[in-house]
Amino acid sequence: MKDFDKVPKNRWVRLIRKKWFLPAVYIAIAAIVISAVVWYQTAGNPWVDSSDLRDELEQLDESATPDFDEEAQSVMQQEETIKMPVEESMEAEIVTKFYDYEADREEQEKGLTLYNNRYYQSTGIDIAQSDGEAFDVIASLSGTVTEVKEDPLLGNVVTLSHGESITTHYASLAEVNVDVGDEVSQGEKIGVAGKNMFNESGGTHVHFELHKDGIEVNPEEFFNKEVSKLEQYDVQVADTDQDEATEDGAAENKEKDETKEKESKEQENERKGTKDEVSFSITT
Repeated sequence: MKDFDKVPKNRWVRLIRKKWFLPAVYIAIAAIVISAVVWYQTAGNPWVDSSDLRDELEQLDESATPDFDEEAQSVMQQEETIKMPVEESMEAEIVTKFYDYEADREEQEKGLTLYNNRYYQSTGIDIAQSDGEAFDVIASLSGTVTEVKEDPLLGNVVTLSHGESITTHYASLAEVNVDVGDEVSQGEKIGVAGKNMFNESGGTHVHFELHKDGIEVNPEEFFNKEVSKLEQYDVQVADTDQDEATEDGAAENKEKDETKEKESKEQENERKGTKDEVSFSITT
C-alpha cells in the first residue's frame, strides 16, 4: 500500500518545490531592480534633465557620426557605365568613326571628314538617326556643365566634366537645354541634334567626344564599360608627324578611290548615252 501521507496537500508547497520556481523568482526580481535603476538614471536623475547636458550629448553624437555623402557619391560615379549620348530605343548609327591611327585603311577612311576640299581626322564620333530626323541628345555620364558655346563650324557645343580627368563634349546641337554650372544626371537631356558647317554630309547628327586628361579617346571602346576602366586607361600622345603622314596617306587613298568611282560612273553614263542614241536613230 502506498504512503500518501508524505504527499503535500497545499498547492503552494507543490509549486515551490518545482525546479523552475526559484530561478523564475530570481529573474523577476532582477528585472524589477534593473527597471528601477534605469528609471532613476533617466527620469529621476537631474543631470539627465539638464538641457545644457542634453545639447552637449547631441553635439557629441553628431560629431561622432561619419559623413558618408562624399564617399557614397564617389562610389556611385565609379559604378556608372559610359553610355551613348542617345536614347537606347533610338535606331542610331555612327556615320563618322573616331580616327584610329592603328586601325586598317578602311577603318581610317571612316574616320575622315571632308571640309573645304581637305580631309580632317575625327576626334570623336558622329551619331545620326537612321531616318535622318532630329533627336534628343542625353548625358553620357553624370557631371557638371563647364562650357556652353556656339561655334561657327561645329554649331552649339556643350562640355561636361566628370571628375578631374574625364570630360565629354557634345557638338552639332540645334538646341541646348543646359547652362554652365548645372549638375546633370546620366540620361538627362542636354539638347537636340542638328546640322553644322564642318560635316554637312553627316546631316542631322551629334558629334560626341570622350576625353581623358585632355586627350581624345575612342568612345566606342568604352561604351557600356565602367568609368573606372577609363580612369585607369593610360593615354599616350601620338607622334604628330607620323599621324599627319598617316592621315594624308589615308586621305590620298580615299581621294583616289573617289576619283576612280567618279571615272567609272562617267564611263558608265557615256556607254548608256551611246546606247540611247543608237536606239533613238533606229526608231527614227
